[in-house]
Amino acid sequence: MESFTTEAAREAVWVLADPRAGTAAQALGIAERLGEPFAVKPLGWTALSRLPNLLPWGSLTGLTAEARAALAPPWPKLVIAAGRRAAPVALWLKRRSGARLVHVMRPGIAPDRFDLLVIPVHDAPATTANILQVIGAPHRMTPSVLAEAAARLAPRIAELPRPRVALLVGGPVRAEGLDPALARDLATRVAGLALAAGGSVLATTSRRTGTLAEEALAAGLDAVPHLLHRFGKAGENPYAGLLGAADAIVVTGDSVSMLSEACMSEAPVFFWSPPGLAGPRHARFHASLVAAGLAAPLADTLEGAERARLDEASRVAGEIRARGVV
Repeated sequence: MESFTTEAAREAVWVLADPRAGTAAQALGIAERLGEPFAVKPLGWTALSRLPNLLPWGSLTGLTAEARAALAPPWPKLVIAAGRRAAPVALWLKRRSGARLVHVMRPGIAPDRFDLLVIPVHDAPATTANILQVIGAPHRMTPSVLAEAAARLAPRIAELPRPRVALLVGGPVRAEGLDPALARDLATRVAGLALAAGGSVLATTSRRTGTLAEEALAAGLDAVPHLLHRFGKAGENPYAGLLGAADAIVVTGDSVSMLSEACMSEAPVFFWSPPGLAGPRHARFHASLVAAGLAAPLADTLEGAERARLDEASRVAGEIRARGVV
């Protein structure tokens, strides 16, 4: 994964990178699949960015002074962005430079002014010529990224028996930490499934999980051979390695990004989404995965049918090329 920052690159593709890693990864993943030189323009936000998008020709209102200063000629030919807050910035660049615009997720403003809108099926987008429907979220994971990360992780998990079950734990989207009781129940359930198969668990948490839930996870995994990586712990985050090394993957249902990335693996994917963890939008996303044969609700087995990898970033990149946007 490499971004190019020569002057020639600055005239080709710009990626507007939201400070939220999951949002930025959607735009970056598409840019990386394009195979064109690109420059990353980090976005920083002020309190004004919380206001609704109202100006159809775009604005830099809401951007920090540092982020504004980075948006200067020579202008790009293509801008790739993701998230509502980035949409006015992309439109401002279009007005200044005539750049083509590819935007992931609903822009909240002037949808007809974007050359390509990439919107997930679970958001029920309109059927228009400039909208491409995708399953889940584009991302930066690729087979080679997973394989290389798994190779780096291999010495740490060499003693853990197979099948190895990756457990990716998030937390409520708009709450403070996962309920510790739910966390322990999840860990106990996954540990039981792994033990029944003679295997082990490879677990990792996220910024939404919380310390109390991490302690509960650790307690629930105590009976099974396991690796538990706690969010923010020093050293390399083994997240991608877990995806590459897993024989089955269990993901909490609150994260569109984690579930989408898990589906880049060839392992069976299962989601766990008890009441209150995620809302109706996530339920629609889960249904889209089930309908496509990509994932299933966590039940009493970790076996799954063979399926194709989910790589929507590559599909979007192909669409960009096919439409002559770059």
